[in-house]
Amino acid sequence: ELASLPVTLVQANFCELEHIAGEAGVEKFDGALLDLGLSSDQLADRERGFSYEADGELDLRFNPDEGEPAWRMLEHLSAEDIADIIYHYGEERFSRRIARRIVERRRESPVRTATELAELVRRCVPRSRGHQIDPATRTFQALRIAVNQELKSLEIALRDLPHWIRPGGRVVIISFHSLEDRLVKQAFRDDARYTVLTKKPLRPSDAEAARNPRSRSAKLRAAMITDDANLNTR
Repeated sequence: ELASLPVTLVQANFCELEHIAGEAGVEKFDGALLDLGLSSDQLADRERGFSYEADGELDLRFNPDEGEPAWRMLEHLSAEDIADIIYHYGEERFSRRIARRIVERRRESPVRTATELAELVRRCVPRSRGHQIDPATRTFQALRIAVNQELKSLEIALRDLPHWIRPGGRVVIISFHSLEDRLVKQAFRDDARYTVLTKKPLRPSDAEAARNPRSRSAKLRAAMITDDANLNTR
């Protein structure tokens, strides 16, 4: 039955709800599912720089036609600005050490590829004994969030979704790190246009995490749009 339903594909940021509604030819949506962050297809693309195991250019843009790539951002930002990005978006406590090394290196040979950055970070961050996460993970996350303005886009979407979804419609959001989850939790709790349906986030079962290791950090939260949510608060 679902396979017979018409589908309209729109390439856009999920915060561009007015544009998406126009392209889809609808006035309101019945619901929304936001699957945040990086997709497996993007991670598998060795030319985009999302994987620090591939020697692709350090781009990190979801849409390669918009904004500036991460390598270019690292060429002109100060050590302080780079450290702030890595600390606030990656929650990396060695952010200043990493930023200083990036700036020192660019005087001779700027960081241009994912493997170059990963190797630099690994030399700055001690690997915890028994810890399986690569030391470069937090830095890559931070730069990706900054390049794509992911948290700003999520804030805009959370603000505007109640206007574009019919009363009684559901908003379901899957997040993959604490910064995203915190924004979703606060919006669902503090915005009266949302009624929380999940008091605690849903997590993948052990069996699902074993089948799909990338789902291990996923958290799903859901809310219903209230009857008075169509007040224009934008």
